[in-house]
Amino acid sequence: MPESGENTFQQLTAELRWIFRLVTTTAAPPLGVRTRIQANVPQMSEAMTKLATLLLDEPLAPLELSITELAARAGTSAATVTRFCRLIGYAGYLPFRVGVAADAGRLRADETWRVDIGRAFDPEDTPEQVLHTLAQSHQAALQATAESMDIDEVVRIAEAIATRARVDIYGIGGSAVMAREMQLRLYRIGINAHHWGEVHDGLTSAALLDEDSVAIAISNTGRTVETIEMLAQAKSSGAFTLAITSNADSPLAALADVHLVTVAPDVYLQPDDLSAKHAQLFALDLLYLIVAQRNFPRTATTLAASAAAVAPHRRAPTRDRRPTRGRRTARPTPRAGR
Repeated sequence: MPESGENTFQQLTAELRWIFRLVTTTAAPPLGVRTRIQANVPQMSEAMTKLATLLLDEPLAPLELSITELAARAGTSAATVTRFCRLIGYAGYLPFRVGVAADAGRLRADETWRVDIGRAFDPEDTPEQVLHTLAQSHQAALQATAESMDIDEVVRIAEAIATRARVDIYGIGGSAVMAREMQLRLYRIGINAHHWGEVHDGLTSAALLDEDSVAIAISNTGRTVETIEMLAQAKSSGAFTLAITSNADSPLAALADVHLVTVAPDVYLQPDDLSAKHAQLFALDLLYLIVAQRNFPRTATTLAASAAAVAPHRRAPTRDRRPTRGRRTARPTPRAGR
């Protein structure tokens, strides 16, 4: 039994490693300046945040301004601009300007999201173009989310989930799917987890939490009123609260004790951007695997037990008995005397 559970956990770990390899492959498009800035906003000082706001509003300003002029425009110093460039992955102001120029070269006046995925969806796109653009957008969201993660913070959150008596997970609409997915994963490794996608049920559960509980709220915008209400109730009950959102400045992130930012590039399809869901699932997967590592023997045992319970409901693989093309089936050797 433990061996089966261990194999299952190793498979899950291998899948996460595959995702990391996918999003860091050299074949993936380089992150644009805008996405780099958005991914690192949670780590920025007040002075850097002023600079980030200016650059998001005026992305081509560095092409026209010297480092001193840009610093003065943002109300900060040249040294802060240099630190800002290094934070988002450039060696200094000159390489940063090159990155801005490269992005500008890919843009047209009517484009709204060309920096990160190369081009937006158009009604005249061929299916092949849609496939390529879609793959790039999802890879960009995953890569930016991975780069924005504070691994020490993730470990602290995982420790709380692994050691406290109860975990509530809140999400409305599409985020409810993510909440249920996380609850099922945690429950299979022995965590007393519950998900709530209806506000009355969620508020009732949140009111019963205490200091030995964790409450997780998932919202891409961080502005879903019902989700905020459920997390607020959980916090007032004494639970340790976590928000998972793409908006570090949202009311949900401000309410929670700690938040993880899942980077979702500018919306390319309304009303729901599935790349945001993939970024959320990536963050949840990372949390799940680290939680599972905290008590590996229990993880192996519980995964094996749950796998054994559902095994009779899965059909065994069938073998294809047809002969392989180009290969003749051997005839049985006749017995002697016949």
